[in-house]
Amino acid sequence: MRAVAAAEPVVQPADRSSGARGGAAARAEQDRNVEGSWRACAPLERACSFSARFRGLLGRDGIEGALMLQPASSVHTFGMRFAIDVAYLASSGSVLAMRTMKPNRLGLPRLRTRAIVEAEAGALGRWGVQQGDILLAEPVPDGG
Repeated sequence: MRAVAAAEPVVQPADRSSGARGGAAARAEQDRNVEGSWRACAPLERACSFSARFRGLLGRDGIEGALMLQPASSVHTFGMRFAIDVAYLASSGSVLAMRTMKPNRLGLPRLRTRAIVEAEAGALGRWGVQQGDILLAEPVPDGG
């Protein structure tokens, strides 16, 4: 999985039946492409250094989009001001598990987790992310 600082996470389900998807976030767009995969786009920040991963979302009142911590296998919410959704990703980008964490909690490490995506509580559900989906990060095209 390759990502850049200005990117959009792309949600592609591993195996879902056809049909309409639930509501979309105000800034997230969902559409169905010809291969039958779903796409949900939102701004993505990356934290790749130790200090950036440790700091994560600390000191913020919220986040527009998501933050990817890589490499990472666990997270904490000590000192956070808001609850977050956490998606644990395998090296392939597949969502191994998801949970919502309140402030001042410690998440246990998850086996096979290589990266974590954090977003405001409820965001992953609005974007339609489910266990088994594959999250990819793609550069934002110039001018958009």
